[in-house]
Amino acid sequence: MIKTFNSKLTTPQAKNEDKVFDLTLRPNNLREFIGQEKLKENLTILIQAAQQRKEAIDHLLLYGCPGIGKTTLAHIIAHEMKVGIKITSGPALEKTGDLAALLTSLKDHDVLFIDEIHRMNKTIEETLYPAMEDYALDIIIGQGPSAKCVRLNLPKFTLIGATTRIGILSSPLRDRFGAIYRLNFYENKELEQIIDRSAKILNIEIDSNGAQEIAKRARKTPRIANRLLKRVRDFSQVKANGTINKDIAQKALKLLEIDQLGLDEIDRRILATIIHKFNGGPVGIKTIASATSEEQDTIEEVIEPFLLQLGFINRTPKGRETTPLAQKHLNTNQ
Repeated sequence: MIKTFNSKLTTPQAKNEDKVFDLTLRPNNLREFIGQEKLKENLTILIQAAQQRKEAIDHLLLYGCPGIGKTTLAHIIAHEMKVGIKITSGPALEKTGDLAALLTSLKDHDVLFIDEIHRMNKTIEETLYPAMEDYALDIIIGQGPSAKCVRLNLPKFTLIGATTRIGILSSPLRDRFGAIYRLNFYENKELEQIIDRSAKILNIEIDSNGAQEIAKRARKTPRIANRLLKRVRDFSQVKANGTINKDIAQKALKLLEIDQLGLDEIDRRILATIIHKFNGGPVGIKTIASATSEEQDTIEEVIEPFLLQLGFINRTPKGRETTPLAQKHLNTNQ
């Protein structure tokens, strides 16, 4: 099957090309961070209280869809606390030694950020429990009857975990976080502000109508908004005078096959397949994957969440069904 995860322009997951781009545009403090107002207010209180007590802040769990700022907030928290940050991910922690090396390299009040924390293996997770609770690391030395457990004291650090699937996190791990925060999707006005800020940093000329046009197709996700801004900038540079307005944005996004709601050719093909080949459903996800030559994981993790959010499909015990809204949208965009 054709794998579209990395080629899909509107995927919220980070692509290799996003890494340098994200670093350039990442805000350094909570004042520069746009959106998530309630969360920012809570974090401000948490940080100020910890600073007044001269303590590390509580362990935090951030959850929400990809591309909406979990990693950025971890960096901001470390910056606001004036401490260092070590970054890893659940799949990267393959052995207990990997975790031990990270934990023992931390200094007092430092931040350890674990992305995709739900993908840690059970052994690593259980090793993390005493580290989070007692700031200690239990190491087994030797094997068999002569093996003994040595406890290493750790600095008072803060663990920030990030996950897109909080439901599959084990209860013992969730319970060890002092605070759990959800990041919500962004409103179009907030995305316009993000695009305007990014354009200033990148020296891109864009008017309010151009920013509005990109924002409404960015699937309520800052990472996608910034990625589309970069593509529209390229189009404007080659086909126009380098300035992005509504007309230029529309032409660029049309060329990219991204419609007014942010659906691309793959999204529309999934909907059309369910409607035309299976009479609107219900139809199983494996059947959809076979009929469209897309991987099942790609459909479930990248394509389906946004279609559900728009109300274009329903999940039922018998499979996926499209709604009248999906049919209306496809008719409008043929």
